[in-house]
Amino acid sequence: MNVHKMLRWMGLFYMLVILVLITTGCAENIVVLNPKGPIAEQQRDLMLISTLLCCIVIVPVLILTAFIIWRYRDKKGRNAKYTPTWEHSTKLETIWWGIPIIVILTLAVITVQATYALEPSKPLESEQKAMTIQVTSLDWKWLFQYPEQGIATVNELKIPEGVPIRFEITADSPMNSFWIPQLGGQMYAMSGMAMTLYLQANEPGKYWGSGANFTGKDFAKMYFNVESTTQEDFDQWVKKVKAASPELTLDGYKKLAEPAASEVKSFSAFPEGLFEMTVTKYASSHNHGLSWKDIQKIQIEK
Repeated sequence: MNVHKMLRWMGLFYMLVILVLITTGCAENIVVLNPKGPIAEQQRDLMLISTLLCCIVIVPVLILTAFIIWRYRDKKGRNAKYTPTWEHSTKLETIWWGIPIIVILTLAVITVQATYALEPSKPLESEQKAMTIQVTSLDWKWLFQYPEQGIATVNELKIPEGVPIRFEITADSPMNSFWIPQLGGQMYAMSGMAMTLYLQANEPGKYWGSGANFTGKDFAKMYFNVESTTQEDFDQWVKKVKAASPELTLDGYKKLAEPAASEVKSFSAFPEGLFEMTVTKYASSHNHGLSWKDIQKIQIEK
């Protein structure tokens, strides 16, 4: 075997090794490929299917490119057939147009189906009742309010395993993006709007969450801890927060909302309607066609 052939086979071998590492054990270190919830699992499957479909076109093209460069390189004794007037081959045209078109159509059908199936505001099918958590993006911290439990936390999110979580997301700061990679995709947090996102953790564990939109000086510190626990442990945690944490007053919230990074905090109570106040605080100035009376009416109906 000559040197050129040996180098070619070595290159192919190393490419295969890299692909195997990426798609097997190393995937554990890539959080989006190590899902812990039903939404993240479906999104992971969609990414892998899309990648494999794209590889049907990309891999042959890369291999043919390398082969053509090697096969038709300039060398002594070249006696390849010279066909300067050749310009068309029905068979080749069918292959290099037909396969990509089939791949694109297949990818389009799969993507459209997944888009409707993974609609963020669509409730998850579960025997468990969904729990609501209100999320407010601040400079540069996250405030989580548990309206059913009557507690609030900063940069700490605890949820019971197997329970659908209905996140209501807004911002009292520049627009950000709420993201827990192992549970699901991103959802924008925007002032004057309340976005809905359903997620669920299938098992106990500790996960990483963050803001995924650049918002200034301390953007890098805008991450939060996510812990999925058993229902019993979650209830015990709620009791502990209620017993040992101070209340979040309206003045305390105004101070919390000032631009600054923050450590983990917890509060045994928070002002009633704080989340709605934050949303309508900005909706009154850009209310998307709604009057202030309309906004108040919506709040009363809720």
